[in-house]
Formats: sequence, C-alpha cells, structure tokens
Amino acid sequence: MFNNYIKNIFRNLWKNKGYSFLNIFGLAIGITCAGFIFLWVEHELSYDQYHAKKDKLYEVMTNQTYGSQTSTFSSTPLPLAPALQTEIPGISNTCRIADKGTKQLLTVGDKSMFALGAYADASIFSMFSFHFTEGNAKTAFLQPHSLVVTQGTAEKFFGSSKNVVGKTIRVNNSTEYAVSGVIKNIPLTSTIGFDWVAPFAVWYQLNQSLAEAWGNNCLQTFVELKEGITTASINKSISNIIKKREPEATVVPILWSMNDWHLKSEFKNGVQTGGGKVEYVRMFSIIAWIILIIACINFMNLSTAQSEKRAREVGVRKVLGAGKRKLILQFIGEALFMSFLSAFMAVLLMALLLPAFNLLVQTNLVLSVTNPVHLIVIVSIAFICGLIAGSYPSFYLSSFNPVSVLKGLQIKTGSAAFIRKGLVVLQFSISIILIVSTVIIFRQIQHVKSRNLGFNKNNLVQIDMNDEIRKNYAAIRQNLLNSNIIEHIGLADYNNLYGGNNTGGLAWSGKPDNDKTLISTRGINPEFFDAYGMQLLSGKNLVTTDSAQTQNPNIIITRSLEKMIGNGTAVGKKLYWEGNAGGDQFTIVGVVNDYIYGDMYAQPDPVVFYCSNMNSMTNMYLRLKPGVNVEQAISRLTAAIKQYTPSYPVSNHFVDEQFNRMFQNEQLISTLSKIFAVLAILISCMGLFGLSAYTAEKRTKEIGIRKVLGASITGITQLLSKEFLFLVAISCLIAFPIAWLLMKQWLQNYPYRTEVDAWIFLVAGGLAMLLSLITVSFQSVKAAIANPVNSLRNE
Repeated sequence: MFNNYIKNIFRNLWKNKGYSFLNIFGLAIGITCAGFIFLWVEHELSYDQYHAKKDKLYEVMTNQTYGSQTSTFSSTPLPLAPALQTEIPGISNTCRIADKGTKQLLTVGDKSMFALGAYADASIFSMFSFHFTEGNAKTAFLQPHSLVVTQGTAEKFFGSSKNVVGKTIRVNNSTEYAVSGVIKNIPLTSTIGFDWVAPFAVWYQLNQSLAEAWGNNCLQTFVELKEGITTASINKSISNIIKKREPEATVVPILWSMNDWHLKSEFKNGVQTGGGKVEYVRMFSIIAWIILIIACINFMNLSTAQSEKRAREVGVRKVLGAGKRKLILQFIGEALFMSFLSAFMAVLLMALLLPAFNLLVQTNLVLSVTNPVHLIVIVSIAFICGLIAGSYPSFYLSSFNPVSVLKGLQIKTGSAAFIRKGLVVLQFSISIILIVSTVIIFRQIQHVKSRNLGFNKNNLVQIDMNDEIRKNYAAIRQNLLNSNIIEHIGLADYNNLYGGNNTGGLAWSGKPDNDKTLISTRGINPEFFDAYGMQLLSGKNLVTTDSAQTQNPNIIITRSLEKMIGNGTAVGKKLYWEGNAGGDQFTIVGVVNDYIYGDMYAQPDPVVFYCSNMNSMTNMYLRLKPGVNVEQAISRLTAAIKQYTPSYPVSNHFVDEQFNRMFQNEQLISTLSKIFAVLAILISCMGLFGLSAYTAEKRTKEIGIRKVLGASITGITQLLSKEFLFLVAISCLIAFPIAWLLMKQWLQNYPYRTEVDAWIFLVAGGLAMLLSLITVSFQSVKAAIANPVNSLRNE
C-alpha cells in the first residue's frame, strides 16, 4: 500500500510537471526567505547569551532630568561602583569599564595596528565569561601595566606561539605593557567586545581628578546581583545614592539587564519601553511566516484548480474501497512530500546565496544541517507548510461523489473557485502592503538624509589624531594647505557627528530656576567652522587666544541656545556655572546655525563651542577642494601626514560615509523589505501564472468557438485577463487602508518623519496590476492565438 502511494506521488508529479515545478519552486523560494530571516533572528537573539551569569548582570544607567524631559545615558560617575559594592547588600560584585571601544596603537617590533580596547576592573573576568587560554583571571591584573589580549590580537603579533604571557606590547608608542593573559576571541554576538583590556588603575592614574567627582559621568558601571534579588528592589535602594553626594543633581541610577542590552535598548522619559531592535526581529519573523503562507496559498490554489484532472482517480479509489480518511492522508502525504522536496531545494539555495546575504546584513551567519536547531527548524517548516498547503486540497478532493465522477458529470466547483479567488486576493493584498511599506521606509530614510543638516558632509575627511600629529600639527597643516588639495583644516575634541560631552550646569541672566537645559560642549580650533561647513550667523569667530584654560574665555553658541537666552542677539551676553555667577564668565562672541548630531531623527541639544588646547584634540577635519580627485587627494594627504608620524598608521574616514552608517539599521530594514516585497510579488505571480494557465486550459473549447464566431485575439485576451485584474483591484482596496495604518504607526517612532502620500498607494497598486497583467496576458495571448481546429477536434 505504501509503495503504491509513493508510485502514485511520482506519477502525478511527472504527469503535471509544469504545475509541480511551480508548486515546489514557489514553496522553495518561500522557505529560503524564511530560512534567511530565521537565521538572522537566531543571530540577534544570541547576543550576550554565552555569558554564564547573564541573568544576574546589569549595566547601571543614569536617568538625567532637564526641564520636563528625562534622558537615559550609559555614563556614570567614577566613585559609583565602590559605593554600590559597600552600601547595597543585594549587589555581589561591580565592574567599571572606561574608554570601551577606543582605538589605541599597539606595536611589537616592526608590527603595529590600531586595536579596540578598554580599561576595566579585574572583576570583569569573574563577572563576564571571557575564557583564558593563557594566564588566569586571578593574576591578570596584579601588575598595573598588564595587558590581556584576545587570541586574534596575539596571533597578529606573535603568530601561532603559545607562550605569549610575559611578552611586551608598546601602546601608543609610549608605554610598555606586559601580556598577562590571552582570552578566546570574543564572539561577534557580544555587546562588550575588545581586542585588549588593561587594568582600570592605569586609566585612574590619568584621571585622578575624577575620583571624587560625583557630578562627572565618565565611564560605564556594571553590577552582578545576588541570587534571588530583584531589579525593582535594587532600583529603589540606589535611586538616591548620587543625590546624597550631589544634592543639586537630577541623576537617578537604574539597572538595565544584560538580556535586554542588544534588543531592548529604547528608553523614553527615563523608562525602558521594551522597544529597540526587538521590533525588527518581531516584524521580520512575521514577514517570514507571511511569505511562507503566500507560497502555501499557491499550492492550495493549483491543487484545487487541477481537481477535475484528479476526479476520476478519486472516484475509482472510492469504488475500490478507499475511505475519505485514507484519501485525505494520501493527498496530505503528497503535499508533505512536495514540501520536503521544496525544503531540500531551499537548503541548496540558502547554501548558494548565504555569502551574498551575509554581505547584505554585515554579519557571518552559518547554516548547518548538522546543527540540531537548524535541522529541527527546517523539518518543522517543511512539515507545517505541507500540512497548511495540503489541508484544504485534501479535504476538497476527497469529498467528490464517485457516482457523479464516473458518470462524467460536471463537478461543482463553486466553493473551491470562490476560495481560490479569496486566496489570490489575500496573496496580492500582502504583497501590496509590503510594496507600500518598502517605499515608505525608503522615503523616511531619504527624508532624514536630505534634511538641512547645518553642515556640509560632502568632501569632508576626518583624521584620527595621535600624539605625533598633535606635536607636529603646525607643520602638517602648512604641508596640507600647500598641497593645493585642502581648503580648510579644523580640529575638535570629539567626533562631531556623535553625542560628545554635555552639561546641565550652565546658566545665564534670566534663566528660570527650574530650567535644567542639557547643553553639549565642543572644544575646537578657530578654523573648525569653515572646515565643517557651518555658517556663522552673527558675531565673530573664535581666535587662538580664546583658550578654555584662560579666565573668562570667549565662546560661540548655536542658534537654539540663543533663542533660549532671550530676545535679540546673544552676542555680548554671558554664560556662567550655575550657582557661581561671580566665578568664570563665558562671553558669547558669535552664533552659528544649529546642526544635526547624535540622534539623526530628533532636534539636537544646543551646543557651546570653545577654543581648546591641542592636547585635548582627537579629530582633524579636512575640507577637500571642489573637483579634486578623491583617491589622489587621500593618497597625497596620507603621505603628507605620514612623513611627520612615521610610527602611526594614518586613519581617515569620510564624514558622509560615517553619516550613512548612522542609518545602518534602517538601511538594513529597507533593503530586506525590498527583497522580500519583490519575492512576495514574484511568488504571487507564479501562482497567478499557474491559475491563468489552468483557466485557459479549462476554457480551450470555449475560446475555439469564440474564435470561429469571429472573436479577436484582443477580445479573448481581455476576457481571460479581466477576472484576475478584478481580483488584484480588490486586493488594492483591502491592502491600502491596512498599509496606511501600519506605516502611520511605524512613523510615530520618529520625531522627524515623512508623509504618507497618496501617490505611493497608486504606484504600488499600479505595479501589482501591471505585473499581474503581464503574468496573465502571457497565458491569455497563448490561448487566444491557438488554432481553434486543434481545440475543437475532439468535441
């Protein structure tokens, strides 16, 4: 019996090769899309999960209230960790990490490279799961100038040597560090990652002035809770720990679970919302199942459409004693077999396309059929798809009356035809929703990118400064200007595209007592505004003598701060530290236009610019002259700098590329949406192609008679096409309001957002109509130009 079923499955597949291919390939595309999405979801969900104590580890965040707005930051005061350790019984351990993610130059002999590093307390190795291959956690930081490096860093300097501990690495061409341990390479799915880590004591020596500064948030603090301690109880205990030391502070520490670091990073008004990247994970998980459902709908439609071809088979089997239950199992078995064929084809497609997908999502996903999780997911998807796709056809086909079938009576297919039409409408509704969503996501990204940024990001190069550049800056600057490729050279103490330092302690005459405006501060040189492409609206520029270290220095502010200070120009007015009006006064000598930094979607905080000393400068901005060859310009400026900094590689970045990277998540979502929208409409059109072929085949004799009676090819094509175009039109009517509601809700996440214009829906609907018309017309024209003699020969 079983062998008979298998033979019958292969016989039917071969007999209906075209339909079988559409079914299997359409389902394979759907499973491939879903497989890629689930691989990406698995990668996102795996962040930080390898840490053994992940359920007990938390980062201490700080809620800082300025006016009516509470913002959440990861920076904390230096003395907070020791206070938490001694005063809060529920905390078993703490760890401070400073300068996480900063690049330092590591040198061994003639080998050198910039590597990401951090300074941390020794507790980092007991709290987090960083596994030593050489050395051990207990002795790693006994000596101040110790360095723990990853295996990858060790191999770059010392090759495959297994005796790295005790060897020396020079940091920034100044200080020798002894390697005290080697740890396994940190997984890419780790929020905390570095190439090397040094004792916190080294950083502390350089920043001793911050030791008792409870008002200076300068590093990250992590805590490990004792067993059974709740986050709520700790948050209550630590809420006033900073305010006790700084009565004027509006800073409240809260805990943020390691399990939420990657996916649930959104805070609004001091409260974790549960939003963040997890929203994209949910969205694409839903899209994965939607695409699978679209592929399953193809199977149902084509299977029920071919019902008349299988009617006699069902009739004969029933006469020979086959019950409805056995027929249902047979047809579901066929669907499962085709589903597993599709899954096998999907695995081959994924293996072939995975490198391209990895390049797209900028990660390193791995598909392994020997991985139990991957194998279970693939089998489960194939099984579920087989059941969904085969459920309705099996019940429908097994319900035929054998007497009517074997007498050759017409099978009533009204309900089946109605369901087929409903499924086509569902397919195209989903596809149109995806098309509309894709267009709006793309428009939102372009809308933000094209807004008035307040600076010119084009032809702007940022160079990471080092000690040799600072020491030889005057000569380097003159050399670059003489090269005739650079217009202006500006310096800044922070990457001006990102957040930077800020304070709520600046005041001015007439400032309300309850106004705690957060103001960003930037140390620059006078040429910075010309280099960065910022416009001076009033007053004058800074000069070199306007140093932040002089008493009562001059400053420049942005337009938004000028509006806060009061009516009229702010030039000539003073700023001072709150509560110290008789102390240092900062004289406003100029006002520049506001510019976008940090959060690209929001209005930026006001900024104060001051002329800083060379030692604090970290970034050099070079404005290229218009029309220069970019590649040649980079080569020449690199050579010009390198001759004064032989010990350091020259690290340069284009600001417009940095700007684009700030939309990395949105760009990924936009690209994936485009791909899945195209595939959804492709799968839908494949199903429509099969249905139109079936309809044309079923109406062959009718078409022949119409042609004999004088019907034109155009008329017959219209006759066969209008039914399907009507279904797509209904899909538009269903999809448009749903897409509008979904995109309106999505855009609410962005303070600066585009509009949902009507033309987007017209384009999406028109595209769906055009593609369906092309799909159906192929079969319609083929049927219309067929010789009527051949179609009527057997009548």
